[in-house]
Amino acid sequence: MQLYRGMDIGTAKLPVEERRGVPHHLLDVLDPTEEASVAAYQMAARQAIEGIESRGAVPLLVGGSGLYVSSVIQQFSFPGTDAAVRARLEEELATLGPGILFARLTELDRYAAASIGPHNGRRIVRALEVIEITGKPFGSGLPEDEPPWREASIIHLQAPRAELVQRLDARAAGMWEAGLLDEVTRLRERGLGTTASRAIGYAQAIAELDGELTTAEAIEQTAALTRRYARRQVGWFRRYAATVYDYDDPDLVASALLQIRQD
Repeated sequence: MQLYRGMDIGTAKLPVEERRGVPHHLLDVLDPTEEASVAAYQMAARQAIEGIESRGAVPLLVGGSGLYVSSVIQQFSFPGTDAAVRARLEEELATLGPGILFARLTELDRYAAASIGPHNGRRIVRALEVIEITGKPFGSGLPEDEPPWREASIIHLQAPRAELVQRLDARAAGMWEAGLLDEVTRLRERGLGTTASRAIGYAQAIAELDGELTTAEAIEQTAALTRRYARRQVGWFRRYAATVYDYDDPDLVASALLQIRQD
């Protein structure tokens, strides 16, 4: 979601003044009315990586969304799209909700359903679209039998579960304290696309502004969804052989840099 201009508070986007002059790529590259896609991100990220390498520097891919990160370093290929099929499925999602579509996906491709989960309506729609177009399972697993696009040093940061939950809950509350409702109000005036309006925190802020949730309910729902998303992140990245560091290790940066040099 940090791809989107103006979506700063709800995505915890690093302010320019805190980037210490280090170039950050693929931030603020889309208007909130545009739809993000893994295929487009893969292409843009790989172009950025090649540009960084051509300048003699080492690119750092930080995330985030497991699918987006994996699409860059693994040999992902993406089936085409069908506007009519997509529109029909989007209409079903809007009228029936994700539960019905998720049940359908479970019948057609239980592995994809287990990977996506019952709450990510956009990815459920995409999986059903691919199945309908190709007549084959969505195949949401990684192409593990193929060599990676680039060899990479993979580093995981970990925190004790109780501490992580506390930090995630504090982040959710802090978004409201930092002015998320004002940010969402400004974004709605300019227009919000489907992807942006369904993002964790933004969907809840919209519901509060529309009188559907109280502030406390919006914050709690955001915190719960963030905790669930964090669990899915951990599960996704377990498939990679990675070096694990404690996030507060005082030697973290030095150790990580040494690992990158050795790899």
